[in-house]
Amino acid sequence: MSLFEYAPLGSTTALPVDLDEAAHRCLVAGFDGAASVPDTLKELVDRGLGGVILFTRNVRDAGQVRRLTDELRAIRPDLLVAIDNEGGGIGHLVAAGAPEVPGSYALGVVDDPNLTARCADALAGHLATLGISASYAPVADLQHRPDNPIVRTRSFGADPELAARHLRAWITATEARGIASCAKHFPGHGGTVTDSHLGMAVDPRTYDQLLDDLEPFRAAVAAGVPMLMSAHVVFPALDPNRPATLSRRVLGDLLRHDLGFDGVLVTDALEMKAIADQYGEAAGARIALAAGADQVIVAVADLDVTLACRDAVLDALRTGVLARERIEEAAGRVQRLAERYATPPADIADWDAEAGLAAARRAVRSRGVPPAVRGAHVVDLFPPPHPALNWGGEDLLTEVRAVDPTATGTAVTGECTDPDALVEGIVARCGSAPLVVATCDAGLHPWQARLRATLSARRADTVLVDTGLPEGGALCSYGRGRVNLRAVAEALTGA
Repeated sequence: MSLFEYAPLGSTTALPVDLDEAAHRCLVAGFDGAASVPDTLKELVDRGLGGVILFTRNVRDAGQVRRLTDELRAIRPDLLVAIDNEGGGIGHLVAAGAPEVPGSYALGVVDDPNLTARCADALAGHLATLGISASYAPVADLQHRPDNPIVRTRSFGADPELAARHLRAWITATEARGIASCAKHFPGHGGTVTDSHLGMAVDPRTYDQLLDDLEPFRAAVAAGVPMLMSAHVVFPALDPNRPATLSRRVLGDLLRHDLGFDGVLVTDALEMKAIADQYGEAAGARIALAAGADQVIVAVADLDVTLACRDAVLDALRTGVLARERIEEAAGRVQRLAERYATPPADIADWDAEAGLAAARRAVRSRGVPPAVRGAHVVDLFPPPHPALNWGGEDLLTEVRAVDPTATGTAVTGECTDPDALVEGIVARCGSAPLVVATCDAGLHPWQARLRATLSARRADTVLVDTGLPEGGALCSYGRGRVNLRAVAEALTGA
């Protein structure tokens, strides 16, 4: 084989090296390990891989992350290094000292775009110190339905104008740090009732009903956002046959033509079951690129899945199923993005480390709570962290005890086999102390609602706290990030 040609797996016809490189630029790969770069990944990067996405599995501490990103760029300087970095309970850099900021919904409740910008600036400044050049944030989805299981406090809210002004603030602040931002999940995930990590989501609304959801994305485009991420959601009013990630109508007609976006369109991860179960990751990669995506994310740590996606794209190019011009167009956009963002800034100014807690404090809402609940027994009910999203580990009792060491409590992270025994144990441990029951999205997790109701029936003076969206509690934090829980703990105890 010529040094200037590559042959896809199982093929007899080689591709020109420039086309092979262009195809690799259209891939973003996840991988396992924190100490070094796997050999398979090195080979992909050497052949032109467009980007890598880091997860908690790749993070031990700040110095280790910087060594890892430096090693990746030593292979290819124009490699984009990305991570999900929304703030709140969504992120992967806690062990690397990530700034603590509330999630987007709490920022929308405060509705101070300057404060949102300060929070986004802190996150982006921290990324720059780690050598991470792209953040798959902010979320542009509108939170419409109380039974939506995946957007919720990741959204700035349900009001398109409110979301638009906070997106502008976030994107502008991130850009000022030299970090690429990415508004997601186009054309909007907030009207669904399915988590696309687990299955295909469908938004049944009419075209006119979907227009509000497009406004935050229009604002992001107008603000110069360099990347958008597509949603694994079927919108029958836009394309009844395919999810947005795989739809020419959505990615081409709507996004490119109607919204005028000419930046990099990246897909949500292809191993999510919405794509993997119905199409397979490899076919999903080929179809998404043909439909108008510029990069496809294969976030799973198993690089064999990434190789299968790569080979499907190369084989489609070889057979003419995928047009050379489409891949060259996509690779060109990725190259322009890399020229602008791949090299981390050398001089990194300090950021406002107090912005996140200040925002979380301003977001707390109270209704009939006693002025200072001290020495309470705190029952914190919350679901296990989402494996693809949450860093996890935060609990309200820890934050209450930080401001009131006399507090005691019980944390429950899932439905127990003997709820009656759990209730009796809580009542016994509580004794005559005040009882506080905190829930997180109890409407989605009936076991929480049942425990809350049973405990409230036993103790009429129970103080109820909501740590997700409001559900009738005396206090609401609008999120479960550590600063959200600290702020609601302060409000509860009068600290």
